[in-house]
Amino acid sequence: MHPPHHPEATRWRRRFAEEARSERPDLATLCLLVGAEADPALDEAGLDAAQIELDRLAGLLPYGAGEPESWVAALAALLGERCGFHGTPGCYQRLESSLLHEVLRRRRGLPILLSVVWLEVARRAGAPVYGIALPGHFVVGFGDPGRPVLADPFAGGSLLTGADAELLVVGATGAPPDPSMLVPATPLQIVLRILNNIRAWSAARPERSDVALWAIDLSLLLPSHPARLRFERAQLLVQRGDFLAGASEMDAYADILAAVEPATAATIRRRAHAARSMLN
Repeated sequence: MHPPHHPEATRWRRRFAEEARSERPDLATLCLLVGAEADPALDEAGLDAAQIELDRLAGLLPYGAGEPESWVAALAALLGERCGFHGTPGCYQRLESSLLHEVLRRRRGLPILLSVVWLEVARRAGAPVYGIALPGHFVVGFGDPGRPVLADPFAGGSLLTGADAELLVVGATGAPPDPSMLVPATPLQIVLRILNNIRAWSAARPERSDVALWAIDLSLLLPSHPARLRFERAQLLVQRGDFLAGASEMDAYADILAAVEPATAATIRRRAHAARSMLN
């Protein structure tokens, strides 16, 4: 990873923030900039090469596939069968599975990154496509969002029936699906979920707190993000030995909470004091 003060890292983050705040954020660009944060070998030429690969794949689709089911069949034949994009259980153990440029190279990834490949290829080919953020398993939808035709890129692009989708949701949450779960996800929602996955990956690997930190930093650059991420960042700084910076951020977060949750704010101030005392 680039050190936070590295000029290249600063440039990538500036571009990420600008793209996230643009009128129509580009999903592929945002995902590739996440990859640039993770992989110092990914340069401007690498970003362009990934976009060109998405264009190339879109050019291999039959023009105007027609009905949603036809789009699913065409994409499954191209991406799932011919190109070999699919997931495996081992994908959940690799950071590369959350980085678009690596998923394009390896043809393996988490459900959400494989869905990003499908979304970007299908969108370029003119398909009526969108992402569906089912709990625990991201999929893609085609056609009318009110009656979506669902496909699972992790499984190579197999069609999902309503019963299949329900099983996925019940398996993840223990409860039947809510109609709100089928609302198309926006690019920024997709990127935040990808960054959440990266944070979860690093949480299981305390030695990779550097990854957790940049994933939080990028999340905070999004126009909308959970406020608690600021406290999580402060805790991470303390964990990494930057006690003064962590304590300062805890105090700042407590200031935000003080008017609505004074007891919680007081607890956080005590934690800030404890972090400062670790220097004495």
